[in-house]
Amino acid sequence: MFNPQAGYPFRSDNKPRNELFEFAKAWLGTTLAFALVYRHSMPLIDAVIIMGIAAGLGIVIHELAHRVVARRFGSQAHFFANDAMLVISVLLALTGFIFAAPGAVHHRGYLTKKQVGLVAAAGPASNMVIALLSLILIPIANMLNIQFLFKTAVYSYVVNSLLGIFNMIPYGPLDGAKIMDWDMRAFIAMASVGGLLYVVQYLPIAKTLFVFGF
Repeated sequence: MFNPQAGYPFRSDNKPRNELFEFAKAWLGTTLAFALVYRHSMPLIDAVIIMGIAAGLGIVIHELAHRVVARRFGSQAHFFANDAMLVISVLLALTGFIFAAPGAVHHRGYLTKKQVGLVAAAGPASNMVIALLSLILIPIANMLNIQFLFKTAVYSYVVNSLLGIFNMIPYGPLDGAKIMDWDMRAFIAMASVGGLLYVVQYLPIAKTLFVFGF
């Protein structure tokens, strides 16, 4: 998520937060939330390891993509975790419902509407790329008969295709609203790609791709 409003959150002593620690909290909270949701599909320890790669890393790469592009445009951009939402996401995961809103990239500096749109697009685009690469890796892992790699690739595809299309919702603080505000054509193109990636798992071919190890 990208917050185009200027300013940074600060600690109570008015010092900037440690960004590495902020990313670590987002990674850990997201990993735990997704692991709890999928704990009935595999042993909990396996769920933690696989979701640490598929979900936790997917979220971190998403936010890093926002930050890298914002800095490319000369903005002072930093990621800050939303502690309250991380706790809520873990608690919701206990009920089987997932809601990932681990934090946002905040910035200082002027950005044009196009630049805001491109910064916003970088996040879901990164998840779509991960989902596509994971989808390509699935039959390879299946052919090599490597169960852990196969499961990780499957869940990485499922989770990142979900993150990609979810963040394209054109509402509120989600990235889709900023992309639509910048360029409707870009929004339609990205939403179409994200939607296609997401629905692949429900197509008949998925029964062949996803069969090993389940």
